[in-house]
Amino acid sequence: MRVLLPLLMMGTVAQALYFFLDGTTAKCFFEELPKDTLVVGHYTAEEWDDNTRSWSKHDGISIYISVDELFDNDHRVVSQRGSSSGRFTFTAADAGEHKICFTPSSSSGRPGWISALQPNGGIKLSLDLAIGSSEIESTDKSKLMDISQRVRDLNARLLDIRREQIFQREREAEFRDQSESTNSRVVRWMFIQIVVLGITCAWQLSHLRSFFIKQKLT
Repeated sequence: MRVLLPLLMMGTVAQALYFFLDGTTAKCFFEELPKDTLVVGHYTAEEWDDNTRSWSKHDGISIYISVDELFDNDHRVVSQRGSSSGRFTFTAADAGEHKICFTPSSSSGRPGWISALQPNGGIKLSLDLAIGSSEIESTDKSKLMDISQRVRDLNARLLDIRREQIFQREREAEFRDQSESTNSRVVRWMFIQIVVLGITCAWQLSHLRSFFIKQKLT
C-alpha cells in the first residue's frame, strides 16, 4: 500500500503523526524529494501494557528502518536497526521518489503486538519528520559548539606555541649576538697578546745580540 506524505512538503518541519504496525510487517511511506534535501526523523515505538493500561516503551522493542531510492533501482541509502526510540537522517543524492519503511519486532511475549487489528494490538509508532530543514537540531548544535570550542582551544594553544617559538628565536638571536661579540673580543685580545709577545721577543733578541757583541769586544 502506497502512503504519500504531502503534508511534509508544506513546510520544513511536519507535525508528529502516529500509526500502528503489524508485527514483522513493514509500513512504508513514499516521498518525492528534491536533490540534496536533508531528511531528519525521530521515532518512538510503543506497545500496549495491560498492567498500566497504556502504550509504553520497553527494551524489547526494536525498529528496522530502511530508505530506498526508487528512481535508482531501489538503491538503499539507509539501513539501520534501532531501539524503541531513536533518530535517522539522510540526504537525497538526487531528485526522485524515496520509500521510507519501518519494520517492528518485539520480545515482550505479548501476542497482541503481532496484529494491529486486535484490540490495543500492534506497535504504535510515533514519527516526526523534518524534510528540507536548514536548521541544525539542538543535539547537532551542541556538538558543533563543542567542536568549535575545541577548535578555539587549539587555536589558542597554537598562538601560545607560536609566541613561545618567537620568544625562543629572539633569545637565540640575542645569545648568538652575545657569542659573536664575545668571540670577536677574544680574537682581538689574542691578537693583542700575540703582538705584545712578538714585540717582547724582538726586544729580548735585540738585547741579547747587543750583549753578545759587547762580550766579544771585551
